Amino acid sequence: MSALKAYAALMTVLVGLLTITGFRQHKTRFTEIDVERINIVEPDGKLRMVISNRPRSIGPIYQGKPFGYAGGTRPGIIFFNDEGTENGGLTFTGRRRDDGSYSSSVGMSFDQFDQDETLTLRYTDENGRKTTGINIAERDERNIYDLVLQRDSINRIADSATRAAALQRLLGPRNGVPLVASRVYLGRGRDRSALLNLSDPNGRPRLRLRVDSLGKASLEFLDENGAVTSRLP
Repeated sequence: MSALKAYAALMTVLVGLLTITGFRQHKTRFTEIDVERINIVEPDGKLRMVISNRPRSIGPIYQGKPFGYAGGTRPGIIFFNDEGTENGGLTFTGRRRDDGSYSSSVGMSFDQFDQDETLTLRYTDENGRKTTGINIAERDERNIYDLVLQRDSINRIADSATRAAALQRLLGPRNGVPLVASRVYLGRGRDRSALLNLSDPNGRPRLRLRVDSLGKASLEFLDENGAVTSRLP
């Protein structure tokens, strides 16, 4: 009996090795596959793309190192650059609550190098309050990994006033320029208007082209305080 058990164990190991070798050396075709996560990697192991459900979704990665927050919140596809740093993705959610209300979102984003979202295509719907649009943002050149580590360190400061002041110094405008500012927005607003906003480097809208929910068109010029200085017609 012991010889039979040893033989069975040996055959199991051999079949396993042959299976693994086959997967490594040959292309395999599937008609259908159920999987919770797929990692696309380079030959050196760097992530290139992760496709996953919500529980197995990945958190932010910078040059192969996790940072910022844990995974488990972003079902969809996350992209990575040549250095193994996240540089965009496609995420989607949507559910109806017990009371009949619902929320839904789909977003595709592309990140600035060593920073965050600079081009986004996003749809959000909170029980009928919908926005759909394309946004182009201006971002500071500071490294996002260093910023997040500094932010996390500041968040551990016990005194709330000291913590708030430190966060403002870190994340607030530098030389009058904000960390992130929307420059171009083209989309559909919650008031059902179609609009194009062009903003200055501080993110302040300076020109707005709008067609409202009744079909009335307008063109507005705004000053740096948001006041309309000229309107057509």
